[in-house]
Parts: sequence; structure tokens; C-alpha cells
Amino acid sequence: MDADKDNANPTILNPSDLPSRRRSTPAAKRPGIFDALAPAYPRLAEPPSSPEPSSASSDSDPDSDREEIDSQEIYDLISTISDPEHPLSLGSLGVVTISDIRITPPPSPRSRISTVTVLVTPTTSACSLTTVIGLGIKVRLMNALPPRFRVDVRIKEGTSRTADEVNKQLADKERVAAAMENLSLVGVVRTMLATCE
Repeated sequence: MDADKDNANPTILNPSDLPSRRRSTPAAKRPGIFDALAPAYPRLAEPPSSPEPSSASSDSDPDSDREEIDSQEIYDLISTISDPEHPLSLGSLGVVTISDIRITPPPSPRSRISTVTVLVTPTTSACSLTTVIGLGIKVRLMNALPPRFRVDVRIKEGTSRTADEVNKQLADKERVAAAMENLSLVGVVRTMLATCE
């Protein structure tokens, strides 16, 4: 293991020094922790909206006017998550960085699913809560991003002794869903996400 990849004594960054593009407007109601695990259905009480007639509507692609999401926006969503062991954010500890966030466009023109990949750098190579940190990031992104994004959270190669096992757990939808049924784990994740704006 390379000594430069071990973050045993992390440099703690001041939150005001972290890169950000946050808007100062208050956010709408925050989604629940389980909202991303269940499909969203339209409200049955609301009448279906009729599309506005437009001369260009038949020629335009419905996805062409959607706002693109970049690495900075993903970083803004996850950098304020609290570390489960420290009273600091994941951004302040350097657990998540903009350079370790990648957004991959859909693999084919027929697909609309993009992938957000976040590489996590634990503070130590023997961090026992690496899975919980990854789970917190995954839940935050699944709740915040539109359904056209697949979320892939991984431990950065060479930064944790248990990276392979943790990556396997975080990639398995059934394991993630089972973890979110554990009330004590849900409490830890809620505490981590309580600092997110």
C-alpha cells in the first residue's frame, strides 16, 4: 500500500475553503431516507396536466431542455455529510473530493441513464465505518438526483484494506435495501445526513 494514499492524519479543511456553487435560496422539503428505494408514482388526486401547445414541441427532444448536472453539484450534495466518527464533514476531511467524482453519459443514444461515480477516500486504511460512509453518500445521491442517474459509490483503490468487500456491498441493491431496514444503521445514516442542506 502506498504511504501517500493513507490519510491517517487528514488535513482538515475549513468549510468556507471548500469549493462550492451553492445557492442561498432555501431548498424545498427534503425527501425521506427511504424515498429513493421506492418508485415514485404520480398523485392520484391531482388531475393529469395537459401539455401546452407549442409549435416546436413535436420537433424537440424532451431531454434537450433538462439541466445538466456536473461534478461540482454532486460535490455540493455530499461534501456536507457528517463523518460518523468525527464532528466534521466528509468534504472537510477530504473523504470526498471533486476530482474523485465522475459523471458518465448514457452508453448509447437509446439509453437515458447516466452514471455518477464517487470514489471515497477513508481517513485511515483500517476505517471500520467505510461501508456506512459509502451508504450515506449513496442514500444522499439517490434521494437528491433525478431517476435518470445511476449512483455508483466505491472506495478508492489502495485506500482501504476492505475496499473490495465494501465495493461489493455498495454495488448490490439488495444488500443496500437490507441495510436500510436495520434501524440502528438508519439512525446513523440519518445523523450523517442531518447536516446536509
